[in-house]
Amino acid sequence: MITYETILHNPRAMIGIIGLAIMLLVLFIWDRKENRKNYKHRVEFGSARWGNKKDIEPYIDPVFENNVILSETEMLTMNSRPANPKYARNKNVLVIGGSGSGKTRFFVKPNLLQMHSSYVVTDPKGQLLPETGMALLKNGYKIKVFNTINFAKSQHYNPFHYIHSEKDILKIVNVLMLNTKGEGKSNDPFWDKAESMLYAALIGYINYEAPENEQNFKMLLEMINSMEVREDDESFKNAIDLIFEDLEKEKPDHFAVRQYKKFKLAAGKTAKSILVSAGARLAPFDIAELRELTAYDDLELDTIGDEKTALFLIMSDTDGTFSFLISMIYTQLFNLLCEKADDEYGGRLPVHVRCLIDECANCGTIPNLEKLVATIRSREISACLILQAKSQLKALYKDHCETIIGNMDSQIFLGGNETETLKDLSAVLGKETIDFFTIQDTKGMQPSVATNYQKTGHDLMSMDELAVMDGGKCIVQVRGVRPFMSKKYDVTKHPKYHLTADFSAKNYFDIEKYIKRGDNLILKPDDTYEVIEATDMESAQADQ
Repeated sequence: MITYETILHNPRAMIGIIGLAIMLLVLFIWDRKENRKNYKHRVEFGSARWGNKKDIEPYIDPVFENNVILSETEMLTMNSRPANPKYARNKNVLVIGGSGSGKTRFFVKPNLLQMHSSYVVTDPKGQLLPETGMALLKNGYKIKVFNTINFAKSQHYNPFHYIHSEKDILKIVNVLMLNTKGEGKSNDPFWDKAESMLYAALIGYINYEAPENEQNFKMLLEMINSMEVREDDESFKNAIDLIFEDLEKEKPDHFAVRQYKKFKLAAGKTAKSILVSAGARLAPFDIAELRELTAYDDLELDTIGDEKTALFLIMSDTDGTFSFLISMIYTQLFNLLCEKADDEYGGRLPVHVRCLIDECANCGTIPNLEKLVATIRSREISACLILQAKSQLKALYKDHCETIIGNMDSQIFLGGNETETLKDLSAVLGKETIDFFTIQDTKGMQPSVATNYQKTGHDLMSMDELAVMDGGKCIVQVRGVRPFMSKKYDVTKHPKYHLTADFSAKNYFDIEKYIKRGDNLILKPDDTYEVIEATDMESAQADQ
């Protein structure tokens, strides 16, 4: 019989036991490695895990400026055709964050400062342009601004300027109907259709027959105001009726004539109700300043993909009266740029155009957005939808919401407590398989202790954990890559941060001065200017 004392005093036995132990340890380590290789086959309850540096590395451009910033450690190359096609991702981004989560500070500003594209940015508070405009101007950008809060600090936008065909007329009418509410409407779609035909007829006439200086909303409003209807006299003809009669004699197949004839099928009382609804829908244009703002155009939407340009759309985040103009700009912008890419540039714009649509829910509905986000990628256009909660997107686009989200290759959660958002995110993150054990301690005449080892599934991050997530952290998801729990990007660490007004008040961008003087705010090497000595200035002031 081999006892403990025998082994202790027998060196050979001791060496044999140690060797056996080492062999068992090696086998254990080898088995663990094999388990990792066959991880997917051994995780009964889920294989979710957080991504790491190695996971995101193939998607990052080695040149910092050529990336979309997602977080402090995660970025996405702007190159739409990387060497290895499997790493190609579109540049559409869905950003969700509750009020105060830093959507502007941690995402919009850092990405604006990358300056690798043209930008179309919604600016709900009107602070983004004053804070970043000078940085963009100093880096050769053309600045455009459309301001629905303070008309005096805005350039002009005329939707009629971008009508080139009959389908463009129908698109304007569609976006107008989607984003405005008229009075005197019922649930009967007849009223909307009849009103749409009226707009199509009048806009068609204005576009094809009116002089260029009258092709605007002011003229549309005047025509509607001229359409007197007499319920007791069906044969009465107002000024607009007579205009269309003359046009029909000259051009019987005219687009506007065909639309107007359909509208005129309505009886006197019905026509009057349609006109009342149209007048209520166009009520914002009763404001003289708005009529002047849309009288002509200097935004040049169709040139944004030709050279580096930054268009700021300043809108109220509390009043949606003029949001239909913002949605109209985006609708025309996407169509114009896609057509220009196809017709003039062989399918790809020379300068990528990034639309950073902050407070997307307040911008109104962009018709066919679910189709646009799927097709603009190939034209070097991308859309970043920034929301407080997913429910906002569902309220706007209803059944198309999931299609839109599915075409966003990158998604960022900055924090929030909206139940639907947390539930969806927790489900997408998935479950990981964890080991746990239970100890059964039996006491009595024959005490015993039993340990039971098991595996179970656990949410990578549950709803309650997401709701109390650290305010400095965010969750980044890139299609086909493990999700990342990362720090939000600190804009003060950006290489171009020193050019912003946040860094120095000297960099403040004065919108009114820029509108009056254009890019003359900054002297260029080849500019001609007059140097005035301080003494001459003092004497000139004394003479005055």
